[in-house]
Amino acid sequence: MKYAFFPGCVLKGAAAEAHASMMKVSEALGIELVEIPEWTCCGASHAQGVSELSMLAINARNISIAEHMGLPIMTVCNTCTLQLKQAKAKLDEDENLRAQVNEILEKSGHPYPYQGTAEVTHFLWVLDAHPEVFAGKIKNKLTNVKVAGFYGCHLIRPQKVLNYEDGRNPESLEKLIKLLGATPIDFDYKLKCCGFHAFFTAEHDVLTVTGKIADNAAQAGAQMIVTPCPLCQMQLDMYSPEGREATKSSVEVPILHLQQLVGFALGFSKEEMGIGRHVTAADKVTI
Repeated sequence: MKYAFFPGCVLKGAAAEAHASMMKVSEALGIELVEIPEWTCCGASHAQGVSELSMLAINARNISIAEHMGLPIMTVCNTCTLQLKQAKAKLDEDENLRAQVNEILEKSGHPYPYQGTAEVTHFLWVLDAHPEVFAGKIKNKLTNVKVAGFYGCHLIRPQKVLNYEDGRNPESLEKLIKLLGATPIDFDYKLKCCGFHAFFTAEHDVLTVTGKIADNAAQAGAQMIVTPCPLCQMQLDMYSPEGREATKSSVEVPILHLQQLVGFALGFSKEEMGIGRHVTAADKVTI
C-alpha cells in the first residue's frame, strides 16, 4: 500500500514523537508513505471563520498535489482528515465553487488544478480496513493491557462528511485494540470533544473536560488511553495537571498516540516510540 502522506503541522512540530513513531510503524507494516511535497497547514478548523474560500483553496492545493502524485491521501490527524474531506466534499458537489478555487490556484502560480480524484483517509481507517498488514508481525501481544480508545470528535462528526463508520457507535478503535491483544475499555467520554480548539475561549470548561476524560477512563478500569488524533493527545497529555485540578481528580493515565500502541505490539521500545516526550504518566507505560 502506498499513500501520499499529509503529516500536518503538529506532527512536524510539537508532537515530533508522533511523526517518528508513525514512520517506524508504517515501515514495519509495509505501508509506504510519500510525504506530500510543499504541503501547507489544513487550517485547523479555524481559518474558515476568516475566509471559507481561502480555506477551500488551501486544502484543494494539498489535494491537487496528491492527485498529481497519483496517490490517495493518508493523514494521522483527525482535524486534518476533517478539513481535507470537508473541502473535497464541497468542491466535488459545486462546480462553480470548484472553478473559483481553481482560478485562485492558477493565479497563485500553483501548477495543478483541483480535480477531485484523490481519496482522503486516516491511518486508523487504513488499519481497520486492512488487518492483513499485521499478519506475522505482532511480536508483543498486549495481553492483560486495558486500553480506553478515545476517538475525539473530528474523526466521527459530522457523519455526512466523515462517513467511515457510525459516528454514534464507532468500533474501529476497539477492533484494533483487540487485534493487538489488549482489552478495550468502554467509557462514557470516549466520543467527547477534548476541547483543543476551544482552549483560549473557554479555558476552564476545556480543562474540566480534559480532567473528566482521563478520570472517566480510569474509573472504567483503563490503564491508558489511546487516541488517533495528535491534537487530542496533546490536550489530554499536556494539560493533565490542570485537568486534574479542575476536576479535583488524582487520576494519572498515559495518553498514547495510536501508532505508539501499534508500535509496542510490533515490538518497538518505549524509547523508539518517543514515550519520553510525554508530559503525563510516561513511567506508567509498562507494556
